[in-house]
Amino acid sequence: MARTIHGIARGRTIELDEDLGIAEGQPVEIQVNVPQPAQPWGAGILRTAGALADDPHWDGIMDEIHKARRLERRPQMVEE
Repeated sequence: MARTIHGIARGRTIELDEDLGIAEGQPVEIQVNVPQPAQPWGAGILRTAGALADDPHWDGIMDEIHKARRLERRPQMVEE
């Protein structure tokens, strides 16, 4: 039977988050994995920064997007 139970290491003792549900004195085999800490906010975008730096078409695409966003989109009042 194998399952994952989380806990905290305190010196030579590991304090588990839940009861194992096994008899006192029962031999067990332990495999310890240290989870990687959560990445700080924005770390994902930093890993991809510069991915399109060598793309010859990227600047043109971004210029088109920039121009499209600057267009006046509110309806204009028509004087009668």
